[in-house]
Amino acid sequence: QVQLVELGGGLVQAGGSLRLSCAASGRTFSDYTMGWFRQTPGKEREFVAAVSRTGVSTYYADSVKGRFTISRDNAKNTVYLQMNSLKPEDTALYYCAAGIVNWFRRDRSREYDYWGQGTQVTVSS
Repeated sequence: QVQLVELGGGLVQAGGSLRLSCAASGRTFSDYTMGWFRQTPGKEREFVAAVSRTGVSTYYADSVKGRFTISRDNAKNTVYLQMNSLKPEDTALYYCAAGIVNWFRRDRSREYDYWGQGTQVTVSS
């Protein structure tokens, strides 16, 4: 199995920045599409961003487009989420996910096979 560990969450003021990282175990990290999702109590899990196996293609939810950047370093088995211009509505538990999925289904949580434990991001006003 693949294990994922997120780091980098914390408390930040509105307008600030955070960088999340997700380190994966295993020998075939480059086989997986990687995604970031977020969730708040009482709401379903929301897609944030995805990056293809090689890192060439990326895709973002409209709510974060222009502010967040997803990237990956396959040599380090790590995916990143750079978050700029943070807003209070970005407050959530952020999860990274891995899966062997078709790119056209990249924004669907059910398509991902492995999930991290989550890291809390809190944006104050």
